[in-house]
Amino acid sequence: MIRKRRNKFAAKRTEFDGIAFDSKREAKRWAELCLLEKAGEIADLRRQVVLELEGRDGPLLTRTGRRMRLTVDFSYTDLRTGLTVYEDAKGMPTRDYEVRRAVAAAQGIEVIEI
Repeated sequence: MIRKRRNKFAAKRTEFDGIAFDSKREAKRWAELCLLEKAGEIADLRRQVVLELEGRDGPLLTRTGRRMRLTVDFSYTDLRTGLTVYEDAKGMPTRDYEVRRAVAAAQGIEVIEI
């Protein structure tokens, strides 16, 4: 018997335009960003962008020796400012996420929570 896994925070997996999203919030934001891209306000829209986390002395490593990363839900270029924007759709941020986000902020990478 195969059991369906539930999301830890009760988020409902949702499909939009043939793409599976971890939550309704994430799918809704993707739809909004797609409209902004079509309107020419943003460019280079991407999903599930991996950011490598670095410290003063090089890459940060996990307990197992792998490079530490933060995966954000979306990134795009705001054509009004020319800046790259990183967004993450979060309902309940975990402690691990908050630490990784703080390290990214120390690197000068600001992650906007939706």
